[in-house]
Amino acid sequence: MQNFSKNKKMQVAGEFLYRLQKSWSSKLGIGLLVLIVLLCLIGPFFSPYGINEIDLSSIYAGPSAKHWLGCDTMGRDMLTRLLYGGRYSLALGLVTALFGAVLGTVIGCIAGYFGGKTEMMLMRIMDVWSALPSLMLCILISAVLGSGFFATVLALSVGNIPNGMRMVRGQILSERTKEYIEAAISINCSKTVVMFQHLLPNVIQPMIVNTTMGIGSAIAMAASLSYIGLGIQPPDPEWGAMLADGKTYVYVYPHLILVPGIAIALVVFGINLLGDGLRDALDPKLRD
Repeated sequence: MQNFSKNKKMQVAGEFLYRLQKSWSSKLGIGLLVLIVLLCLIGPFFSPYGINEIDLSSIYAGPSAKHWLGCDTMGRDMLTRLLYGGRYSLALGLVTALFGAVLGTVIGCIAGYFGGKTEMMLMRIMDVWSALPSLMLCILISAVLGSGFFATVLALSVGNIPNGMRMVRGQILSERTKEYIEAAISINCSKTVVMFQHLLPNVIQPMIVNTTMGIGSAIAMAASLSYIGLGIQPPDPEWGAMLADGKTYVYVYPHLILVPGIAIALVVFGINLLGDGLRDALDPKLRD
């Protein structure tokens, strides 16, 4: 029985990978993201400039052979800071999306499985929570907790929890009355085992796609917080902070805005392509 279950899981995984590699959007998205991640991880080691190395003779310098993407308001190399800043932005997006997804999944499982007063109480809390505009909530939390990586992650994560919770709860409600759940209960499986070992693997697919899409949104939101003076702050070269640093000179030195702006757009574009590919590979209604 265990061998059959293992073979079945391998078959499902193989089918998923096959469908994923057939999707042009997923291949393009994965290729673009892998390229950006590799550049951010290893690129700075090959740069002849330091992350905060100031060259007063190159202040506001445009792209050239010496500085491929130009220099910023303090004469620092934009390419070096862009690659370093990508580490902050990508990490913020990934950790924020995962943190929000995990909390939303756990709360959704509890609400969907137990039902009754527990579900009603959790749903009312989520209703109040989601009634607040996400950006306003992020700004409020970030202003209270201050700047920094973990404070920004917490501020960005809270807005993702209600949507993820509702998604998982809806899937749990449609699955909890099926025969395999009744069989698990009949052999005295604990409620924790039923929820997270039997129910969750069968309802997690939409959450995977939603979380992947959420990474791009989190990166853009993190850039927004840094742009208005919250989130990651200078001299750390997060992409949103770089945008804020160059906003005053956008008409005179447009490369200060274009360089980090294009980087954010490319990452969000790649993540959205990957999310589309995951949706096509995981959704049984879209199978050939």
